[in-house]
Amino acid sequence: MSDSSPARPAVPVLDVWCELQCPDCRGALDDLRALRARYGDRLEVRLRHFPLEKHKHSFAAAQAAEEALEQGRGWPYVEAVLGRVEELDRGGESFLVEVARELGLEAEEFDTALIDGRHILIVDADQAEGKAIGVTGTPTYVIGGERLDGGKSQEGLRERVEEIADRLLAEG
Repeated sequence: MSDSSPARPAVPVLDVWCELQCPDCRGALDDLRALRARYGDRLEVRLRHFPLEKHKHSFAAAQAAEEALEQGRGWPYVEAVLGRVEELDRGGESFLVEVARELGLEAEEFDTALIDGRHILIVDADQAEGKAIGVTGTPTYVIGGERLDGGKSQEGLRERVEEIADRLLAEG
């Protein structure tokens, strides 16, 4: 039996390699909000995890972000945690659960997810893929096969992402 509904055109994907304890990623929030506002569902913005060893809570934060995604509030959670990186530095996992509670998520489920490690494979896979494609720091953007490193400077990155997205949408 064939589906007669028209095929939905493929939308360009922007992978954002991010680390939730990274001040540079917090600096990228305004750009990400602007991109999501400008393109809506014409651009898929995907959070990809790249926890850095220098930040001891980044791996737990990545797992917590996956739990938030599973509970349907991924981006609001990511933005809330990134907006308070100093509190994450101090509070660790209890801070991650507190943010979930503040957003009305199932905080006990966050606690359990951080204990049972149900999201570790996703985080590990993202990190491995990031290393394989040359991600060395965060934030790093990948769109249309082009890697843009925001770890050194955010200057001009949003404009470059928009140029590539506009080109991909015009081609699509």
